[in-house]
Amino acid sequence: MAYGIKVRVWGEYALFTRPEMKVERVSYDVMTPSAARGILEAIYWKPGICWIIDRIHVLRPIRFDNIRRNEVSCKTSVNKTDMLGNKPVCIYADDGKIRQQRASMVLRDVEYIIEAHFALTGKEEGHPGKHLAIFERRAKKGQCFHRPYFGCREFPVNFEWCDDIPESTLKGEHDLGYMLHDIDFANQMTPQFFRAVMQDGVIDCRQEVVA
Repeated sequence: MAYGIKVRVWGEYALFTRPEMKVERVSYDVMTPSAARGILEAIYWKPGICWIIDRIHVLRPIRFDNIRRNEVSCKTSVNKTDMLGNKPVCIYADDGKIRQQRASMVLRDVEYIIEAHFALTGKEEGHPGKHLAIFERRAKKGQCFHRPYFGCREFPVNFEWCDDIPESTLKGEHDLGYMLHDIDFANQMTPQFFRAVMQDGVIDCRQEVVA
C-alpha cells in the first residue's frame, strides 16, 4: 500500500540559492527537492519516517525579481569559552562592519504542488497509516511545527492539503540543468545533484543523483 501525499504550496517570494554563487544569492528556476522536504518536515516530522519527494508540479510561470536585503558578514561563534559565559553568544547587526546590503535574484509569485511519500526508518514503532492520517489532519488545519519557508525565512509558505492536481500553464520540455537534490547527512553532509527536466510543468525527482 502506498502512503503518498499531495500538498499545494504558494507564496509571494522564493529563494532557492544556487550553491555555485558565492556572495550574492541567485535562485534556481524552481523549488529544489530538499526545499520541498523541508516544507513537509515543518508540517509533520517524526524520527520514525523520512520524506521522499516524487514530483514537483510548477503551476505558475517562472518569474524573477531583483531585490536588496540587509545581511550580516559573519556567523555567531560558539565554543567552550562562549559557553562558560566569558563572551556573549551573539552578534550585533547594528555594527557598521557586520551589516551589509547584498543583491538577490529571487522568484516571484510561486505556486507548486509537492507529490511525496514517506518511508519508515525503524526508529519508532507504529502503523504507517497513522503517520499519513496525522499529516493529512495537520495540513488541512494549517498546523505546523514551525512556519515553512521558501529557501529563506523571510519568504513564508502558505500550504493546504491537495486532492486533485490542476493543469499547469507551462507546456513543453525545459532542461533546467543540474540542480541540488538533497544533502546526504549520513555521509559527511555530501551534496547530491540531479539533472532537472521539466515536462509540461512537472519535474520528476526520482532520478539518479550524483555527488
